[in-house]
Amino acid sequence: MGLFDKIKQGLKKTAQILRTDIRDLFKTKGRLVDQAFLDEIFEVLVRTDMGVQASQQIVDRIAQKYNSRVIEWGDAVTEIKSHLKELLRQPSVPLNFAPDGLTVLMVCGVNGCGKTTTIAKLAQMLKGQGKKVVLGAADTFRAAAVAQLRSWADRLGVEIVTGTEGSDPASVGHRAVAAALEHGADVCIVDTAGRLQTHQNLMRELSKIHRVLGKQVEGAPHEVLLVLDATTGQNGISQAKYFTDAVHCTGLVLAKLDGTAKGGVAVAIRQQVGLPVKFVGVGEKADDLLPFDTDVYVDGLFDD
Repeated sequence: MGLFDKIKQGLKKTAQILRTDIRDLFKTKGRLVDQAFLDEIFEVLVRTDMGVQASQQIVDRIAQKYNSRVIEWGDAVTEIKSHLKELLRQPSVPLNFAPDGLTVLMVCGVNGCGKTTTIAKLAQMLKGQGKKVVLGAADTFRAAAVAQLRSWADRLGVEIVTGTEGSDPASVGHRAVAAALEHGADVCIVDTAGRLQTHQNLMRELSKIHRVLGKQVEGAPHEVLLVLDATTGQNGISQAKYFTDAVHCTGLVLAKLDGTAKGGVAVAIRQQVGLPVKFVGVGEKADDLLPFDTDVYVDGLFDD
């Protein structure tokens, strides 16, 4: 499948709400744009977790343009898509690579957000671009997490650096970068333990890892990617704010889009946090990590 088809498949549950529920508002050929209709549109949009602010802005635009007039189904969809694209519009933000030498990527997120799988997908993507990748398993709290990442590393044929259970995560990150430098790697991806954004001691530990990486390579980490589980919807906004305060996140990966009807959360996060969405995860396979494209994403929400 091409990029659009994959995005469309990943957004299937969210799109079903938008297409079906909005179409259901048009039991006749058109609808009079009155307060009752606007309230119904608002409720449908909010159900996708795009947030009250974005939903209200879309409704206000329809009200201003069609107030007390009849609007057709196709015109309503056009208005919604147009405003969503404006809300989600962001500069082209591919991964930030070091101008020369090693690029260090740090990946963080809460427990169970899909972080380890995302790292594997990133490694697969970078390897496909001809880059030599080293993984650093700095989640030293859960042996299962290290085992999972090691399994992916073996499958993808990339080097991995691990530490003993309970060891200092920053030291594992340090050794991973050192190994990447020694072996002439292009990219070092450092995993970190999943943690709740409200656990201050664990957030301080994340800051320590960030500082250690910065001392080894100029400009490192060149990206701090926060993985958000799309199924958590609006909770992702709080996570993004806390993690960004702790480690200056540079971009988001919206994982597990295929498992939720809350795909609208990308809009709320973009509005309230301001971080660019760099990738979306639409499945479990290694090639199911896709670059975020505003037009493709919004079109995928409505395409039949």
